Amino acid sequence: MVQLIRTIDAHVGGAAVRIVVDGVPRAPGKTMAQKRDWMKRHADQLRRGVMLEPRGHADLSGALLTEPVTPGADAGLLFMDAEGYASLSGTAVIATVTVALERRLIESADPSMLTFDTPAGSIHAAARLQVAGERRRVDSVTVTNVPSFVAIGGHPLRLGPRELRVDLAFGGLFYAIVDTEAIGIPLEASTLPELRRLAVQIRDAANADTRLVHPFDPRAGGVAGVVFTGPPNDPEAHLRNVTIAGASYVDRSASVTGTCAVMAVLDAMGLLQEDQPFVHESLIGSLHRGRIARRTQVGELTAIVPEVEGSAWITGDHTFHFDDDDPLREGFLL
Repeated sequence: MVQLIRTIDAHVGGAAVRIVVDGVPRAPGKTMAQKRDWMKRHADQLRRGVMLEPRGHADLSGALLTEPVTPGADAGLLFMDAEGYASLSGTAVIATVTVALERRLIESADPSMLTFDTPAGSIHAAARLQVAGERRRVDSVTVTNVPSFVAIGGHPLRLGPRELRVDLAFGGLFYAIVDTEAIGIPLEASTLPELRRLAVQIRDAANADTRLVHPFDPRAGGVAGVVFTGPPNDPEAHLRNVTIAGASYVDRSASVTGTCAVMAVLDAMGLLQEDQPFVHESLIGSLHRGRIARRTQVGELTAIVPEVEGSAWITGDHTFHFDDDDPLREGFLL
């Protein structure tokens, strides 16, 4: 038997995203968490096969469109990567909106404004469209994220004989925010192997040292990754960053959820101006533009509702073959 899975690939600021559009079974469930749990139990071999080598790679993220679970939502979105299922990927939202509108996978009364059910909650996305005859091009997508907040500011972490301070903040996922000038490592592509190793140490130390749990969602807990920040190269940008999640994933874009976490930290420090955009530069020079949509509370914590704008480009259409006789049909990761 050969199973076929069809995907449409895109990149957002250099970050590769794979949107699964056909060949995966419908995930049942009354909530997105239930749909995600069903995928884990019954179809995870398909995630592994699509996201891992030889079809994918460690720095690939993905999304699967599902039926919505709340009234008014246009679709549901499940996020995936080489390690599993993230609660949220703003990068994948930007890619999905672009793919769905340009390929007309979603029909909406107002295609410029879409709402997605996700395991992290409802996510709103505004698309800036360019229409020429029958051709529809998505120029950019602005994602209104879930409330973002600082969980612990200036938290001391000990890595062997070394101590450093990190800000632990939530932007859809919990991140440790680290200033590369303070730790003495330049934020450059040449230092990425060192930053990748350090990110794993910081994440593991933070999770051993603290027990972060979202006040409203007990499933959203633990530090998922590290955002290293430094001085920008682009004169338009305010900061430069690289976001490293899990044990391997390096975001080539400026990261939507990472940007939201950094914005929450800057706002708590009084450094984020509400009436001006915050421009975040990635390691490869691509930009995300964020702004505060409004302020709110998450339990007893002060929070912001951030918006982040980015652009995606479709890079290819794929029909992947999953042959029962292939010993590596479910993929591998080195």
